Amino acid sequence: MDWGAIDSGGQRSAAGWQRRESRHRQDPAGPRPARPPGQLPRLLPDGFTDEPTHLGEHLARHGPLPAWGGALRWREELIAEVELAGLAGRGGAGFPTAKKLAAVASSGRRAVVVANGTEGEPISAKDKVLLAQAPHLVLDGAVVAAALVGASEAIIVAHPAVSDIVKAAVVERRRARADRIRLRVVPAADQFVAGESSAVVHWIERGIPKPMATRQRLSVSGLNGRPTLVQNVETLAHLALIARHGADWFRAVGTAREPGSMLVTLAGAVRWPGVYEIAIGTPVREVLGRAGGPSVPLSALLIGGYFGSWVDAEAAAALPFSTEGLAPVGGNVGAGLVAALPASACGLVETARVTRYLAGESAGQCGPCVFGLDAVAGQLERLADGRGASLGLLHRWIGQLRSGRGACKHPDGTIGMVRSALEVFSAEIDLHAEGWCTGTTEAGVIPVPAWSQS
Repeated sequence: MDWGAIDSGGQRSAAGWQRRESRHRQDPAGPRPARPPGQLPRLLPDGFTDEPTHLGEHLARHGPLPAWGGALRWREELIAEVELAGLAGRGGAGFPTAKKLAAVASSGRRAVVVANGTEGEPISAKDKVLLAQAPHLVLDGAVVAAALVGASEAIIVAHPAVSDIVKAAVVERRRARADRIRLRVVPAADQFVAGESSAVVHWIERGIPKPMATRQRLSVSGLNGRPTLVQNVETLAHLALIARHGADWFRAVGTAREPGSMLVTLAGAVRWPGVYEIAIGTPVREVLGRAGGPSVPLSALLIGGYFGSWVDAEAAAALPFSTEGLAPVGGNVGAGLVAALPASACGLVETARVTRYLAGESAGQCGPCVFGLDAVAGQLERLADGRGASLGLLHRWIGQLRSGRGACKHPDGTIGMVRSALEVFSAEIDLHAEGWCTGTTEAGVIPVPAWSQS
């Protein structure tokens, strides 16, 4: 299997590309895992493998899901356990999972679960790797979520690169009669905005991967008007483990405010780009160390992906990789992405490339996206090229694209990243105004799909 094709940023992301020690297998007969609670990996298979974990192997490692009868008391108790665990969404927003479960469960109507594995972010590969290597853990989470919210169906929206693997896992479970609910796989649209929750619902319903302009909550009226739980696939994998092992086990790693582990995609100037599982709160320097550390001296890190923030590499090195820990430098873990920028590359040039891509990925539903992002991208390109950009105009346009003006969060995320670039690369801005640039390498350190570049 060519795992290079799974990483849309062009990096190999197979387990074989990662350096993970062998771990003891779990005894499926026990209610608690044989591996110590703080031991990683929790989500990905042990050792080195390029193949998906089949159902028998999955059960040998994790054991079966606990039996339940669908009683209201059981649902309330497990949602309370998820709340105690402190599980937050791993798709980028970080919303408390227990609150989303409770909101859909309280509707009293026939609900539906959507597992979001769209992963339209070009840097990210963590959801694709999880679905390709541990599909049954995600499917377990979808089954648990369905039981908690009273759904008889769960739809897994998987990136096209891995949708066939997930379909095969569903067939395997169907033959084994492993589930009480219907599982269905829908290949995702391969677009940036397609991963937004309402866009995922719109894609399933109508084949249009655009965020819905309506402000109606999906927990009230989502897919075909039904209460809908849209949850990132990694979040569901953690939910499956909490259902088995409880809140205390989950909280054995991570921080008090941000417990658990998470998958992180490391890209750019690191020795072994790929997907790694870390305990939240691990120092940024050690996170980079999982990928062998920087391959060259660094100037900055793009943390959280295209909707994340640029941070100074030296200032961030000792900080915990958590939303709370990165706050002093304006960072946020987002969906778990770190792109390392070499000191020899120009951060303004890279930011202009990414912004132009994001402007082109607009859903075309509102002025702030269609006109505002295009204008900001144009000024950044002029600034990067030394063609006499107006900083005053750029800042004014950024100010006009204030939070909440767009039909979705696409303008907000883009402008947040641009603001961080103007701060972190402020010295470079002054040089560019005089026709100089410290960058000595060609543009292209940060992965951007080639077709979108102009």
